[in-house]
Amino acid sequence: MRLGILTSGGDCPGLNAVIRGFCKYAFNNIDGVEIYGIEEGYLGLIEKRYRQIFPADVENILDLGGTILGSTRTPYKMMTLSENGERTWLQSMVENYKKLKLDGLIALGGAGTHKTASLLSVEGCNVIGLPKTIDNDIYGTDVTFGFNTAVQTAADAIKRIRTTADSHSRVFFVEVMGNKVGWLTLYAGIASGADGIFIPEISYDEARLADYLKKRKQSGCRSTIIAVAEGAISTREAAMGKKERKDYLASMGNASAAQRCATVAEYNTGIPCHATVLGHVQRGGEPCAYDKVLCTKIGAYGAQLAQSGKYGVTVAVRGLKLSYNSLTEIAGKTKYIPADSQIVSLAKSMGIFFGD
Repeated sequence: MRLGILTSGGDCPGLNAVIRGFCKYAFNNIDGVEIYGIEEGYLGLIEKRYRQIFPADVENILDLGGTILGSTRTPYKMMTLSENGERTWLQSMVENYKKLKLDGLIALGGAGTHKTASLLSVEGCNVIGLPKTIDNDIYGTDVTFGFNTAVQTAADAIKRIRTTADSHSRVFFVEVMGNKVGWLTLYAGIASGADGIFIPEISYDEARLADYLKKRKQSGCRSTIIAVAEGAISTREAAMGKKERKDYLASMGNASAAQRCATVAEYNTGIPCHATVLGHVQRGGEPCAYDKVLCTKIGAYGAQLAQSGKYGVTVAVRGLKLSYNSLTEIAGKTKYIPADSQIVSLAKSMGIFFGD
């Protein structure tokens, strides 16, 4: 059996741990297996760049951040475009899949990776998706690998900012990754004891934010910390048309969500407000113990699916068990925080401010 494996899209903690889990299961349970690492994600499949992986290659990578295979972003919308009659990226990938004589391809990635995996599956390639992303937004799974490590990293950073905020009696808006969904910001905000949490699913009211900050200052609170998802928007921004919002962002110097919050809040209250953007620190480093276990399980289960010939699926975590979903059924769908989410309701009941 010849199996290919690749890591695509943005990196996250645990990619190497998943590669290790997959390879260790395959080498120990599939007779005569050959595993080929596709370099730089789908780009490697497009350009036929690969190398064979041997047991020694994955022996000590459980703790290693990043990915030994490299990763790139290959936009899904470009997959089927053709210029001057040349082959599309999709056609090149299918052709190289066949040239490599692969029996299956394992794709570690997020939403875009899974949409492309579904395309390949429809074209007759045997594909299995493994759900990674710090955003935790892949439909049909309780959790994605890398998410819990990113939560820990973001929460630790917010707690460090709290000490500075307390020392100087300051208001801080701390921006956490999450353009479309707020899972990471929600969990990191709760885990760090943030006073407010702004997420894309719930737009915040600028007037209520001003009142909230004034009341905290009047009550003697030394600091206020609000965790802000990078995709969070105000009710005013939400009501804007596409062009109007583009012009508004340009007038703000295309400031980040946290910077926009700080600027508007300071203008409305007269209280000095500061913004900190955590950025790519959330993607890097050694995975936490929880993710090491989850990654090992997901990798091994993916190899088990390949061994049994179960393709056209992506691994899913449901409670304490691993299962799978059809790639065509989940591709293109996003797991948003539900409007009636219990965790949001409980957070609000504890006094955490969501801006609505």
